[in-house]
Amino acid sequence: MEDLFGGAAPYYARYRPGYGQAAMEHLAETFGEDSRVLDLGCGPGTIAIPLARRVRAVLAVDPAREMLAEGRRLAEGVANIAWLQGDSTVLRRLPPFEHVVMGRSFHWMDRGSVLAELDELLPAGGAVALVGPARQRGEPWQPDAQPWQPVERRVCEEFGLDIRTAADSFHATGEHHHDVLAASPFCRVESRVFSRRLVWDVDGLVGLQLSYSYSSPARLGDRLPAFVETLRRALLADNPAGRWEQELVSEVLVARRR
Repeated sequence: MEDLFGGAAPYYARYRPGYGQAAMEHLAETFGEDSRVLDLGCGPGTIAIPLARRVRAVLAVDPAREMLAEGRRLAEGVANIAWLQGDSTVLRRLPPFEHVVMGRSFHWMDRGSVLAELDELLPAGGAVALVGPARQRGEPWQPDAQPWQPVERRVCEEFGLDIRTAADSFHATGEHHHDVLAASPFCRVESRVFSRRLVWDVDGLVGLQLSYSYSSPARLGDRLPAFVETLRRALLADNPAGRWEQELVSEVLVARRR
């Protein structure tokens, strides 16, 4: 995972949209203010940092040292987050937790096995929450969903960056999270959807592109400056106004045992 996202942490932290205050309030209400929550695959703290202000404590776990370092930097002054390097294989070695939340990290895991292990570890009443895009087009593995994505796809292809690699990694089983949860011990699922309008400029879209695994700075290597310049020129040629709008629809799935 560290290799996949090498050099991407600053771009991830700055340009990946968060999930919004309403989604974080919903998570906090679900878990309770006195809860200890594991954020598994926390990245630079996209969920962990705003959630920590609303619960007792957060264990923020990620395999990538760069992501953890960025999270610690962003969380300066937030004392109730423990930043730990690890992945889904270290669950039994972590301090106790009562609930777990996962963002886009859940796609990278053996989802059924992780849920089975969490069934053994979580106390009665413990919840598994998944936060991510709702069931709609608009993700990088569906490259023509947003108006700027056909341009990005062409530039990525020019540089030999295969977006299908990301698609294969994310959807190896062909099952949506809903289906995986339905077949797990955490089969009682509630869904809430949150929608926001975002406005992007060219710097934002270039930074967003560099936050993805298949076009990270590490993958580009010494071609990074040329890629950035080519992408900027292509985006502005397609839309000289340099302004793109997006409706970002996020879903929070809260799964409990029956």
